[in-house]
Amino acid sequence: MMISGAAHALSLDVPQTVTQGDMITGFVTPPTAKVTLNDTPLHVGQDGRILFGVARDEQGPLRLTVTLNTKTIAQTLRVTPRSWSIQTIAGLPKKFVTPNPQQQARIKADQAKIKATRTAPITNDFLAADGFAKPAAGPISGIFGSQRILNGIPKAPHYGLDIAGPVGTPVVAPAAGVVALVDPDMFLTGKTVMMDHGAGVYSVFIHMNDISVKAGETLQAGSPLGTIGATGRVSGPHLHWGMTVAGTPVDPARVLGER
Repeated sequence: MMISGAAHALSLDVPQTVTQGDMITGFVTPPTAKVTLNDTPLHVGQDGRILFGVARDEQGPLRLTVTLNTKTIAQTLRVTPRSWSIQTIAGLPKKFVTPNPQQQARIKADQAKIKATRTAPITNDFLAADGFAKPAAGPISGIFGSQRILNGIPKAPHYGLDIAGPVGTPVVAPAAGVVALVDPDMFLTGKTVMMDHGAGVYSVFIHMNDISVKAGETLQAGSPLGTIGATGRVSGPHLHWGMTVAGTPVDPARVLGER
C-alpha cells in the first residue's frame, strides 16, 4: 500500500498484512527519511529499501513510522497468526539435552558469538535483491516454529529449516553475501557458517561436515559453502538453515515462497 503526503514529501510502500515468520520488504521515499518499527529504528538502503522480520509469536499490530524533518506518515500492519506443529526427537546424547555446567558455559559462549555477528553494525545495503534459493538438495525434515521435545523434554521452538541428506551433500549460498563467521566446532551447532546478506539479513548453516569458505569472502548465489554433516546436536545428517533480520528469526520457507 502506498501512503503519500504532499508532492515531494514522504511515501511508504509496505504490505497491509504480514504473517508470523515473514521477512518483509518495503520502500520509503526519499531514502533519507528515518523509519521506525514499533519505535525501533530500521536501516534504510540507498534505494529506500527497508527490511524487517515478523517474530514467530508476534501478535501485532505493527506500526511503521516514517519521518523527514517535521513531516511524519505511519502505517499499521495486521499480523496473521500461524499454527505450530510439535516435533519429537528421541535418542539424543544426554549432554546435548541436559548439559553440565561446563557444557552450558560453552553453549553460552557459542550463542554470544552468533548473536554478536547477527547484531553487528550494518555496513552495506541488501546484497540478495535477486532472491533466495534452497541451499541444498533433499527433503525437508524440520520446519520453522515447531515446538521441539528432545528426549521427552520440551525445548525452545525450532528457528530454521532442516534439509535432510547424506553426509557430503553439497551446500551452496542461497543468495549473495559475505561470509561473516566460520567456526569448526560449536557445541550444539557443530561446524557452523554464517553469511551476511546486507541490511541486517543473515543466514546460518549448521551441522556441516566440511566447510569450504573463510570469513570475509564475498559469495554469489550458488557459491559452494561446504557439505551436509551430522556435527553438533543431531539425530541424523542434515543442514539447518536459519535466517534472521535485525536479529529476529524468520522462516526460510516463507522467504522461498514455499509456505
